[in-house]
Amino acid sequence: MIMVTKTELYATLTGIFTAALIISNIIAGKTFDLLSFTLPCGVIIFPLIYIVNDVLAEVYGYEKARRVILLGFFMNLIAVICYNITIWLPAPVFFEASEAFNVVLGSTLRLLIASFVAYLVGSIVNAKSMVYLKKWDEEKLFFRCIVSTLFGEGLDAIIFITIAFWATMPAEALIIMIVAQALFKTVYEIIVYPITRSVIDRIKALPEI
Repeated sequence: MIMVTKTELYATLTGIFTAALIISNIIAGKTFDLLSFTLPCGVIIFPLIYIVNDVLAEVYGYEKARRVILLGFFMNLIAVICYNITIWLPAPVFFEASEAFNVVLGSTLRLLIASFVAYLVGSIVNAKSMVYLKKWDEEKLFFRCIVSTLFGEGLDAIIFITIAFWATMPAEALIIMIVAQALFKTVYEIIVYPITRSVIDRIKALPEI
């Protein structure tokens, strides 16, 4: 049986976190209706980012979690730069999907700023909240995971939706979208909390190196 160490899992979690972030930003361009709410499709995978964030902050501490958050930011920035260079390069006449490619991977400057600022603030607040609450009460993991996610997701939703959609829809619609997105992601984490707890417990039991 192969024994995995905490160090090796840190690298794996970093890869999962970064990949999930890039995927979420690609699919966020489409929205879907859930009951009477409209949500960006990024909410399908984005809660995974916060779950991994919780695991990193709980097991490895704030500094290592922050490194992964910043790495995710820069890798997403590189991805966006590559998308735009690819869109800018002239396509051959037989490439009929050129316009569709541009629609899926292209994005306005406003949406990019909204996404990057919301991600940085939300992820760092989530990680800091986990660490701060751990000092206050180390035993209440469920409470720490949900409260930190609520803070992080709430700020993420407020920043992203306000910057991205301000003046494009009524203020009431903005507020409803912010609340719905934050609650959806938080409920998602509550549902999968048993998995989060199991992962944290298993990693803590592993050797350091």
